[in-house]
Amino acid sequence: MSSLGEEARDWVVSILVAVVLAFFIRQFVVELYIVDGPSMRPTLQSGERLVVNKFIYRFRVPEKGEVLVFRYPRDPSRDFIKRVIAVPGDSIEIREGRVYVNDQLLNEPYILEKTRSEYPKAVVPGGTVFVMGDNRNNSEDSRFVDVGFVPYDLIKGKAVLVFWPVSQFKTLE
Repeated sequence: MSSLGEEARDWVVSILVAVVLAFFIRQFVVELYIVDGPSMRPTLQSGERLVVNKFIYRFRVPEKGEVLVFRYPRDPSRDFIKRVIAVPGDSIEIREGRVYVNDQLLNEPYILEKTRSEYPKAVVPGGTVFVMGDNRNNSEDSRFVDVGFVPYDLIKGKAVLVFWPVSQFKTLE
């Protein structure tokens, strides 16, 4: 009878360890996200599932070109996913449908059409990033007052992998 009790205790301990590990990993290391909406097309499609590295920005700041998940400034219970276009100290401007960072035309092979909106020249403040969706004409991003420059403390992590659907499996560079 005691071996049955020991086996039950071992199962309970194993389950508790697994739950604690899963919580720790989800809270601090990686999290799974579902893309909701068309703002990152063609790079990401609505309904795709992603792995987001929540650990990386504890050691370094976001870099230009990275796709990241952040809490929406007006409603922190909502998450947005966008691409970093400019970092602190960079100037950003959108004119004639093209994006300029530090007065240089940005090479953007990931977009399908020119941006229809303009954005006056501005400098990205310290501790923030300027983000845009890849589907520029259908994206709520840093060009708009509701989002604006995204503070580092609202950034949840870097999108690193699309894992579902399996046919769309890919890493995000």
